[in-house]
Amino acid sequence: MLRRTLAARADVAMKVDVTRIGQPRWRSLRDEHSKVDIKAWVDGVTMDSECLEQLRACAQLPVVFKHIAVMPDVHYGKAATVGTVIPTIGAIIPAAVGVDIGCGMIAAETTLRADDLPDSLREMRTHIEMLVPHGRTHNGQKGLDAGGWRGNPPERVKQVWKNELKPGFDKLVARYPRLAFTNNDNHLGTLGTGNHFLEVHLDEKDAVWLMLHSGSRGVGNAIGFSFIELAKQDMGRHLANLPDQDLAYIKEGSNYFNDYMEAVLWAQNYARLNRMLMMESMINALRKTKGIPPFKAVGKAVNCHHNYVQNEHHFGQDVWVTRKGAVRAFADELGIIPGSMGTDCYIVRGKGNPESFCSCSHGAGREMSRVQARRTFSIQEHTAATEGIECRKDKDVLDETPMAYKPIAAVMDAQSDLIEIVARLKQIVCVKG
Repeated sequence: MLRRTLAARADVAMKVDVTRIGQPRWRSLRDEHSKVDIKAWVDGVTMDSECLEQLRACAQLPVVFKHIAVMPDVHYGKAATVGTVIPTIGAIIPAAVGVDIGCGMIAAETTLRADDLPDSLREMRTHIEMLVPHGRTHNGQKGLDAGGWRGNPPERVKQVWKNELKPGFDKLVARYPRLAFTNNDNHLGTLGTGNHFLEVHLDEKDAVWLMLHSGSRGVGNAIGFSFIELAKQDMGRHLANLPDQDLAYIKEGSNYFNDYMEAVLWAQNYARLNRMLMMESMINALRKTKGIPPFKAVGKAVNCHHNYVQNEHHFGQDVWVTRKGAVRAFADELGIIPGSMGTDCYIVRGKGNPESFCSCSHGAGREMSRVQARRTFSIQEHTAATEGIECRKDKDVLDETPMAYKPIAAVMDAQSDLIEIVARLKQIVCVKG
C-alpha cells in the first residue's frame, strides 16, 4: 500500500509545466568510469575535489538508476556526498541514507508581529534553552546528559513515545536487541548537536516564524551504523568490487532489506515527531516570555525530511530515492532551505523538475570543515557576522559561524529551475546544539 501511494503521488508531480521550470541549470560531472550521468546544480558555488571523487564513485554502482542529482549545497560526507539525490533500483545504500535518519526541518508562521516582541530577546532565548534539551554532556550518559531528558521525559513526550513509537520500537528490539540500550525515548523532543538549531525568524512582512532543525537523534544513529555494517556483511565477497566499502547496498529480497526498511521508516517517523514536539516546546517558550501577547500558529507547519529514503515513480520506473541532504520538491510542495546562523532562510515551493528527481538543496552547505572553521575565524569575526541576532558568540560555536558555509544567495540562484521562493526569513534568535 505504501509503495502504491507514493508512486501515485509522484506520478502527479511528474506532470510539470516546462515553462515554469525555465532553462536547465545543471551540468554533467560524469567521467569515463561512470555508469550513469551526474547532473549537478553547482554554477556559482564551490565544490571541492573530494566531493567529485565521491560522486563519481557512487556513479559506478550498478544499482543506481538514470543519473545522480547534485544540489548546490553539496559537500563531503560519509561514503556519499551531502546534498545528493541517489535513485536506485532493487537496492538501498544505507550509508547514503546516513546515520541521522530523517533529519530535517520544521517551520511555522505565527500571528505575532515584530512589534509584539520585547526589545531584548535574551529571556526568549533562555526559555527556549530551558524547555528544549540541547548539546551533549557526560559522554551522552542517559541519566546525566543535559542534551537528553536524563531518564525522565515529560508526560507529553512519554505519551507520544507510548502511542506512536514504542510498538514499532519493540519489534525492532526483538530482532536487534542492542537498540534497547540507545537514548530512544530519552532523546525524543530534544535537539542534538552540530548544525542542529532552534530559531525565531522575521519574514519580509515582519511576521514571526519559528524554525528548527533536527532528526532521529541517538536511536537513528544506532540504526544507521548497524545497517551500514550489515550491508557490508550481506555483500560478502562482492564488497571488494565497490569503489568504497561504505557504499555497500542491501538488495531487495536479501537477508536484511525488509528489516532495514522497517527500521528506517520508524526512524523517519521518530524524526518527524521529534521536530513536532520541539516546535510545541518553542511555542510554550515564547508564551512564557514577558510581554508576548497571546498568539497561535498560522496554518499547518512545514515539516520535511532531508536525510531519508522512500519509493517514488520517476522516468517510468518505481525507484528508491535517497535524498542525502536534499529536500523533496514536487510541483507546489513546500520545503525549507535554511542558510547559516547569520544569513537568510527560505520557505520554497517546488517546481517538480524531473531532472533533479523533484528535489532541491537542504541548506547552504559547508564551505569548510569544522576544524578549519575553528582555526580560521575569531570570536570577534563571528560576533560581527551574527550582529543583531540573540545567539551564542563564543569559541564553541565557531565551527557554525556563517563564514563556514556557502553564500545562501548563490545556492538559491543555482537552483532557480528547481524551486521558487515563497518567503525569505531572517533569524533574530538562534540556539545551537
